[in-house]
Amino acid sequence: MVRGHFWTLGPHVRAIFRPPLGPPSRHFRAHVADPKLGEVRLTGRLSIPTGANTLLLLVHGLGGGAGRAYMVRAAAAAHARGIATLRLNLRGADRSGQDYYHAGLTADLRGALASPELERFERLYVMGFSLGGHVTLRLVTEAHDPRVEAVVAVCPPIDLAKSADAMDQPERRFYRGHVLGGLKEMYTEVASRRGGPVPLHEALAIDTLREWDERIIAPRHGFDGAEDYWDKMTVATRLHALQKPALVVAAEGDPMILAETIRPALEGADRVDTRWIPPHRGGHVGFPADLDLGEAAPLGLEAQVLGWLLRS
Repeated sequence: MVRGHFWTLGPHVRAIFRPPLGPPSRHFRAHVADPKLGEVRLTGRLSIPTGANTLLLLVHGLGGGAGRAYMVRAAAAAHARGIATLRLNLRGADRSGQDYYHAGLTADLRGALASPELERFERLYVMGFSLGGHVTLRLVTEAHDPRVEAVVAVCPPIDLAKSADAMDQPERRFYRGHVLGGLKEMYTEVASRRGGPVPLHEALAIDTLREWDERIIAPRHGFDGAEDYWDKMTVATRLHALQKPALVVAAEGDPMILAETIRPALEGADRVDTRWIPPHRGGHVGFPADLDLGEAAPLGLEAQVLGWLLRS
């Protein structure tokens, strides 16, 4: 687990001092219909190499956004292969105060892919990181854009209840605080625009994912509490319904999404191509530059994943 911490924190720290260089991109905007709020705006960064007819949709993790280093690195690798990318901000992730998302809100992915700006693309792939990986897998268990040919989930919390309970343990307070910090930034902006299910000072004092999901996510999105939300939205019980090829990259030493919380669901999922990374070779969405997934492609997570997608 020590090496898992290293591979989780190391890339993050390096990105602070040496941010990865992304491909040329422009602002992206789309709208999605919401049953409570009406029209909700989505944003992101769109990069289109000359002549590209394939697009990779990139989906960030819980509390993250389009500018996270792992999103930028994936976009740069795809651009080098002539593949367009959309680094999508799930609703509210741009800190605009529009709204806030949850782990099963596939409407945001469908809304982005239905944008007129993306009509030109003949093939679509989706790659999600952490919670974004969960949303990605959930997408292809439902009705979705038929242009989507395959998806990838990197370190996804396959079982929402088990993953939340594990993150709420005292030994993961540091990581939990980091994730909740991002969620509280989003909630602060929403509360300033239209209020929320609890007063801002109470939301800022929440210290567990269970309480966050119980008091913030559930009432906003129509669930009867955290347990109801996890039970209805978890992809763990829906992997049999995957309609497209799916790759899951999971790290044995991941200190945030523990292997024992997701292994049972993945072991019974015949439709998922799961690649387990040894403890000394990866953490939470962080891996060495020479990571090998067995694909006939250059080494490294992004290049190996692209190799898998292009042959799927």
